[in-house]
Amino acid sequence: MPSTKLVVFDMAGTTIRDQGNVADAFIEAFIDYGIPKPDNDALNRVMGYRKIDAIRSLLKAGGTPVDEQLVSDIHEHFTELMIRFYEHNDLLEPLTDAENLFLRLHEQGMKVALNTGFTRRIADTILFRLDWINHPHIHAVISSDEVAEGRPAPHMIHSLMSTLGIQNSRDVIKIGDTAADVQEGKNAGCGLVVGITTGACTKEQLQQYGADYIIHNLQELQSLI
Repeated sequence: MPSTKLVVFDMAGTTIRDQGNVADAFIEAFIDYGIPKPDNDALNRVMGYRKIDAIRSLLKAGGTPVDEQLVSDIHEHFTELMIRFYEHNDLLEPLTDAENLFLRLHEQGMKVALNTGFTRRIADTILFRLDWINHPHIHAVISSDEVAEGRPAPHMIHSLMSTLGIQNSRDVIKIGDTAADVQEGKNAGCGLVVGITTGACTKEQLQQYGADYIIHNLQELQSLI
């Protein structure tokens, strides 16, 4: 591939440890509104997507009529649950090698960016708690509510490219742990789309959606660049 200028990482499950915490928040939000909890397959299918879109999909999958006020209310409750978790829970931590990898990429002249299906409120809560606000080796962060359409649309990646002055999407690597991440990278025309098995999807699931490479930890990414 052409020389890499930008590496775009997902957050939860890719650079931030996720032990089913996002799925748990969806389940709690649904139960609190008297809606049967989504099954595991349905939850897995929506990981990585803009969360308000994920809620619509989960309601449909469970046979609940999609009322937009209900969607909005559940989304707001989900957001508060996630913020509370990320503000206070000791389980929040970077995945092993994340910060070292950011440093190595920076030293090699590459830009590092984060993108997420979370809202900016949730993303900023994570960044603040990890002391990643104005991190010297993270050059940009974007959330799904800052673009017209979330994953699998390519808008977050294209916006990051514009912000960081990257002209050619073939100079971009996208890495994430969900089918939505892989599809986003493909739709953006990234030179390399890497799936990682530290989060929502298995190797087989990531292969199914067309990841160019699949790795099992962040350290393995260095050998692909």
